[in-house]
Amino acid sequence: MAAQQQAWAAATQLAAGPAAEADPLARFTCPVCLEVYEKPVQVPCGHVFCSACLQECLKPKKPVCGVCRSALAPGVRAVELERQIESTETSCHGCRKNFFLSKIRAHVATCSKYQNYIMEGVKATTKDVCPICASMPWGDPNYRSANFIEHIQRRHQFSYDTFVDYEADEEDMVNQVLQRSIIDQ
Repeated sequence: MAAQQQAWAAATQLAAGPAAEADPLARFTCPVCLEVYEKPVQVPCGHVFCSACLQECLKPKKPVCGVCRSALAPGVRAVELERQIESTETSCHGCRKNFFLSKIRAHVATCSKYQNYIMEGVKATTKDVCPICASMPWGDPNYRSANFIEHIQRRHQFSYDTFVDYEADEEDMVNQVLQRSIIDQ
């Protein structure tokens, strides 16, 4: 059990990266929805996601971890993290009332002062339209993030390992392409 807790702590620090230094609650933030974990699940590579977010990530034929791009598989409930979420307090940025992290999602969904706080943040970042999201066919050209830098770091990391098969024989691939080009004519 202690080894599992140490592995979880190391994975949490790895997943949070520089954001954890600026925000001590960043280790409780899902890298997919960017909110406090809801039913956290730890996947084999060590990263943690909300259960619902993980289910969405597992839908593609060859799912990959959104943080490290390793092969993604169903994980196990992060019970220790869940306990920490239930016992860690934070205050609403809108009304300044204190809540346990496990209750903050429900609160901010109905807190009008929090909604105003978010809208002020959106107005302050109106020039921060994500150029990657705006230029991709699947992207939203109007997407604005309350935390633009974190959005770029979490959503648009690129890894050649995702797109390159290092085991492939280049000469064999060229021959296959040439054969297909002859057949297609």
